[in-house]
Amino acid sequence: MKQIALFIASLFTCTVSAQVQICRDPALNRALIQTGLIHSPLPLDTSRSYEANNRKKNVLYGKPLYPDQHTAGWQHKGVGKIDFSTEKTMTGNKTLKLEFPTFTGVRAKGSPSDPDYATYGNIHVNYPVNGENWEKYNLIEFYIYPDCEGARVVNLNFSFENENTSGKEGRNHASHLINLVNRQWNRCFFELGEFNRDQVKNIGFSCSVKGKDRTTGNTSVYYIDKIELQQIEDPEIVSGWIPGNNRIVYSSTGYMLNDSKTAVANLTGQHNGHFELIDANSGKPVFNGTINRRETTTGNYDILDFTSFNQPGSYKLKVGDVETQAFLIGEDLWENSLWKVLNFIFCQRCGYPVPGKHGTCHTDLCAIHNGTKISYAGGWHDAGDLSQQTLQTGDVTYSLLEAYNKLKDKNPLLAARLLEEAEWGLEFILRTRFGDGYRASSVGLLIWLDGMFGTLDDISTVRKQNLAFNNFLYAGYEAYAAMTIDRDPMLQEYLVRIAKEDFDFAMQRHLEKGYGEFIYMYEHGYNTSESQYMATISWAASMLYKLTKDEKYAEIAAGYIRFTLDCQRKDPLGDQDKTKGFFYRDKSRQSIVHYIHQSREQVFMQAMTLLCETQPEHPDYPDWAGS
Repeated sequence: MKQIALFIASLFTCTVSAQVQICRDPALNRALIQTGLIHSPLPLDTSRSYEANNRKKNVLYGKPLYPDQHTAGWQHKGVGKIDFSTEKTMTGNKTLKLEFPTFTGVRAKGSPSDPDYATYGNIHVNYPVNGENWEKYNLIEFYIYPDCEGARVVNLNFSFENENTSGKEGRNHASHLINLVNRQWNRCFFELGEFNRDQVKNIGFSCSVKGKDRTTGNTSVYYIDKIELQQIEDPEIVSGWIPGNNRIVYSSTGYMLNDSKTAVANLTGQHNGHFELIDANSGKPVFNGTINRRETTTGNYDILDFTSFNQPGSYKLKVGDVETQAFLIGEDLWENSLWKVLNFIFCQRCGYPVPGKHGTCHTDLCAIHNGTKISYAGGWHDAGDLSQQTLQTGDVTYSLLEAYNKLKDKNPLLAARLLEEAEWGLEFILRTRFGDGYRASSVGLLIWLDGMFGTLDDISTVRKQNLAFNNFLYAGYEAYAAMTIDRDPMLQEYLVRIAKEDFDFAMQRHLEKGYGEFIYMYEHGYNTSESQYMATISWAASMLYKLTKDEKYAEIAAGYIRFTLDCQRKDPLGDQDKTKGFFYRDKSRQSIVHYIHQSREQVFMQAMTLLCETQPEHPDYPDWAGS
């Protein structure tokens, strides 16, 4: 075993020392190797973050929130307690100390409509300001020291409230969740520039009690010190699209060869109407261009266009004294972004120990149907909380498989990792099937569970349903996976079978109930339009036809798309751009398909494209191609 270990170590060292190029960004290249190609999260580079840039801004003047260092006046409500302590201090004076348990021993209880979307309580501290005018300040700065045993993800919420001044436009309330590094002082701030602050009522800090991950201790403690109001130079512009003063907004990922290359600026300083493209290595200019002023409905912008420059390399844009960070011009630049997106997806895994984030989680989260109980751990957490939606995991799995197919010959290393992550999602899709059309579908969740059955925090309220729309999508995803994953013949065989089963379940339900049945407003399919529903049936049928060559699927695909085509706007609107081609929700043509949350508008063109691909001789082909 010792010899094997030495061999592996030497092999890894040789691989790293050989400087294998995985991607175009050298720093990302090194990080990918260190994570074992994203089997642990990529390190977080904060050197170019909003917070880091704020540190560079000049403070014109400021004042402490309580100049006499008298910290009394803080009001506490909720769980835990507050104190004033010198255990952790930056100034030598007493700091505000928040202390609360990580688990209260009382079951988390939410609203009747979503009973398990709840925490174990909250701690909130509030400091009344009693109508002070803070208009001469545009930022509040403070320092936080979390001392949270075993906590790998730590945050605290800051809030601000101004009186609702009669007749005055602008926002009076703010809430900002701040990510923190455990057991060190964190400089934090909140820019006030776009908030009313003529009669400030209070500021506050709060935190939710979310239970215990594997390593979490029994108590969380936060120290807050050096709260100061400041006026800073060059505050951020938050609303609108105009860049900050003397700021050049560019593609930090880079620009492709033989493609459009532009940057947008707001240049208030002195310049001669020209910009330079600088070689980042030599510091020498390689291109000179003219700055074009463009007036639009969203504002006036300075446009820097260097589309004609097509030499690969690392460059900076410069106008007078204003200069950007280095960026790349070259080929395959977006593969860097794919690695980073893949990293994010990996970090969202549920039921899996993500190093530095959490242990194996939510194994005692269950769905029960007809006496059968399954664990709902798996796939990926849905959003910024710990919620889960099976269809979301299906969407992501399909996208990963699509990316794999596009890259498997071009970038085998990235493709292999995409396929591995897709297989993680696919396993969850398969495991949530009850086999009779029903599936565990979703749960809203805010807390960590202890992973043990029969304890206080067990949850068995995972939603389950037999919904035609969902099963059509699952059938299409399973069919696509069957045509993609060729390294596991038995899995392929199983996927073919259940793709046909799920399509049959969906069609049976559709023929019984028709369009609709979207009963859970918390699920992202809730707003699905009838035109999109019919396009989904067509797309899934085409996918099954491509897989099985069974003509019945071809007939279904061609038949159901006719409804969708009747919902498309084919005549131009009366606007200057003569807009057309979009889809209405149904044949009444009263409402355009749109979403305020997650959406699937792409299914219209996916359905048309797949019809054209699988049935090029069909009489309706011109309608599909022309859509």
